[in-house]
Amino acid sequence: MDIDFSLDNKAVLVTGGASGIGWAICQLFAGRGARIAIADLNTDSAAERARALGGPAKAYGLDVTDPDSVTSTVGRVADDFGRIDVLVNSAGIGPLAPAEELGLDIWDPTLAVNLRGTFLVAQAVGRLMLQQGSGSIINLASQAASAALDKHAAYCASKAGVIGLTRVLALEWGGRGVRANTISPTVVLTELGRYAWSGPEGDAFKQLIPAGRFAEPEEIAAAALFLASDASLMINGTDLPVDGGFLAR
Repeated sequence: MDIDFSLDNKAVLVTGGASGIGWAICQLFAGRGARIAIADLNTDSAAERARALGGPAKAYGLDVTDPDSVTSTVGRVADDFGRIDVLVNSAGIGPLAPAEELGLDIWDPTLAVNLRGTFLVAQAVGRLMLQQGSGSIINLASQAASAALDKHAAYCASKAGVIGLTRVLALEWGGRGVRANTISPTVVLTELGRYAWSGPEGDAFKQLIPAGRFAEPEEIAAAALFLASDASLMINGTDLPVDGGFLAR
């Protein structure tokens, strides 16, 4: 068993890879020898990130809500890299509103990106992995999948759906060599996270986390590295909270 968490020569597709948690994952995985496909709605940012990584990294434009875009991009990645060993579904959005005021202008895109997009990409990549007889799918969920958060009705619903979807993939595909797991972070101090959770509201929320702080993007990337590596071959259908103990309450 390889317990060095090496990803040497593995082909990894990361959606939402040009920013935030996705970018942190791309950097860590590249440092462990992976060949990285950075897929993002912002094609220019993806290309800039691929140049920053250098080596075999490539950039791809991707709208995870569009089946044609997903099919085309996954096909291009498979052609360019020869296979896809790891998929990280990190693309996501999180607009907030009180439930009684929540409109479809927030509900529909949140479910489309976070849940529909995760399904479409996992399905397309999963088909390739089943042909290969191996693969690891890592879907970014959230502590909001397992705990109610104020003004998070659409986000909580979408992330709970991601966990449910992932468990079904694990059940159906585990016997054919393809694993599927989720990671559920607390608030993560990406650029967006720092902005959204600064000030008194963020300070108050930290008091609900036994660790007393928010997570760094690199800490989520470290969890993803474990699930991507061969050290976790027996981990399937599991949700891994990286939440400082928030869900222990």
